[in-house]
Amino acid sequence: MMSDTIRSMCKSLRLAYVSEIYETIPFDSPTQYLEALFKEEFRLRDKAKVQRLIKNAKFLDSKSLSNYEWNERIRFPTQIDKDGLMSLDFIKQKQNVVLIGSPGTGKSHLATGLGRKACEVGYEVRFYRVSLLIEQLEQALKQDKLASFRKRFEKVDLIILDEMGYLPFSKEGSELLFQLIAEWYEQKSLIITSNLEFSQWNRIFIDSRLTAALVDRLIHHAHVLTFNGGSYRLSNALSKAR
Repeated sequence: MMSDTIRSMCKSLRLAYVSEIYETIPFDSPTQYLEALFKEEFRLRDKAKVQRLIKNAKFLDSKSLSNYEWNERIRFPTQIDKDGLMSLDFIKQKQNVVLIGSPGTGKSHLATGLGRKACEVGYEVRFYRVSLLIEQLEQALKQDKLASFRKRFEKVDLIILDEMGYLPFSKEGSELLFQLIAEWYEQKSLIITSNLEFSQWNRIFIDSRLTAALVDRLIHHAHVLTFNGGSYRLSNALSKAR
């Protein structure tokens, strides 16, 4: 059993797992043992970091790319393909990904899957339903906490804005979201899912000049994927019912 002295030294050296795992490591030689012990410490640290990043991202479900069904209904732009998207290079380049198509075609699943993979490689991610983000922005403004709310995103690499266009926003909400996205322009990567084509975004943002300025910023460094056809969710549910 590990002595309290060694446990205390592990704590001082910030070796979070050595005290738990040292007995499970096979011993062939002192060098081999130390190397294997520290490798396992690093592995467990990385695992804990990924779990923390996923928790902080606040995904609404546990969907991932491993169970995503790619299909011919997804139309990619010329400058990127499936492998390019999954490489997450767009985050490194501070580019955006916009997923446009009817409800139920797999946009949110793909956005969540890309976000989860980003967490797994060490990126700081945040997931928001757009309507909830607007609510939080309006609340922060009322409480005079807007500056501190915006500060939350300083170290975030990727922001996922899900369901842009399902609900129209107030003029104030639109302006607050615009300010936030303008602040992120060329500083962060965004993934946006929407059931509306850009030409229809006036419906949600009311102000046509603000809409044009917002779309301009979003698509300047963006990969726009369109999802054609009917709802995958609906057809899947119907096939199960049969």
